[in-house]
Amino acid sequence: MQVVYSRCCGLDVHKASVTACVLTFDDKGKRTVRKKEFRTFDQQLSGLMLWLMACKVTHVAMESTGVYWKPVWRKLEGKFELILTNPQHMKAIPGRKTDQQDAEWIAELLAHGLLRASFVPSPEIRQLRELTRLRVHFMGEYNRVHNRIHKVLEDTGLKLSSVISDIAGASGRTILKAIVKGERSPVWLAYQAKSTLRTAARQQELQKALRGHVEEHHRFLLRLLLEDLEHVESTVARLEEEITLRLAPYEAVIQRLCTIPGVDRVTAWTLIAELGLDMGVFDTAAHAASWAGLCPGNRESAGKRLSNRTRKGNRWLRRGLCQSAWAVTHKKDCYLTAFFYRRAGRQGVRKAIVSTAHQILVIAYCVLRDGVGYRERGGAFFDLRHPERTMRRLQNRLARLEQAERSLLGNDGQLT
Repeated sequence: MQVVYSRCCGLDVHKASVTACVLTFDDKGKRTVRKKEFRTFDQQLSGLMLWLMACKVTHVAMESTGVYWKPVWRKLEGKFELILTNPQHMKAIPGRKTDQQDAEWIAELLAHGLLRASFVPSPEIRQLRELTRLRVHFMGEYNRVHNRIHKVLEDTGLKLSSVISDIAGASGRTILKAIVKGERSPVWLAYQAKSTLRTAARQQELQKALRGHVEEHHRFLLRLLLEDLEHVESTVARLEEEITLRLAPYEAVIQRLCTIPGVDRVTAWTLIAELGLDMGVFDTAAHAASWAGLCPGNRESAGKRLSNRTRKGNRWLRRGLCQSAWAVTHKKDCYLTAFFYRRAGRQGVRKAIVSTAHQILVIAYCVLRDGVGYRERGGAFFDLRHPERTMRRLQNRLARLEQAERSLLGNDGQLT
């Protein structure tokens, strides 16, 4: 087999140790193997870097093992040509698995150019990615605390969520704080509501909903949960402030991404943090969609299609784009809305959401690559592609409706 890299290294990275295998080939094709193990402390990683330099290594490959690869990558970045690979793409030989053999197997695959590199963005984008992903975590925590408050209220018999759309909103939070302080009167609690909840009809509903049995341990739980909710909100606000500060130089890019229907500033942050700003790392928009896990799977054997389930991709990006796809279904006179309902009629809602998310990603790819904004095609785009066909289809549908109506009515015009 042809040797692509004559001086390369494979790293088997673990939490406490890194096993390195340097593989070299001379002009005659003679193979030389050198192995060494290092600890993962920063000083020992510097020793790994110096040892690789002494061996005149040009390319280094390692597996993506949790978060343990990150310190090693950071230490070697800029000194060597680094390749991060998916562990599933390079299974070791069964029955012969040790750290030494794993490192040698990685080096062997790298030397012959058989490794497919994963996308690792620049340090700036990686730092932004950690902030946006942490924000998602805290937003999930916000929803969990919100649900716990709802559970406590249901235990007390207070049906506040049946009258107020958001129990953590301005009116709901004012009422909850009054309950925590010991207020029991439903009339007084209902009067703490704001805006449209101050009308006579809504006040009566609130008074009925606020009749329950609140005990002391309920107040204690609500006090803790409200404090937790405020802490999560302040953390999310600090994260958003930091993200906004880091993305200030790219405000024009964010504005262009926000022209896409269903894409707000948070989704634009996610797109930049996960995809980066250089679309040259993806050959095409279809390649980017495949990397994100927003395209049908390709599993075929013996001429039979086994499954078209989507592959595991970037779950952070897929999550944000699927949320945007749900949001765009409520828009009017929009190309993406028409695209969704066109797909939903054929494939069902769940597949239509993934297809719409795929379409949003393709549009975002073009916006980031070409530096242009989104141009709306309109909700009638698919009908106007073949207007004669659309007219015939609607006329045939109208004829079927008329025939069905006549069959339902008798000769005397009465419904049979």
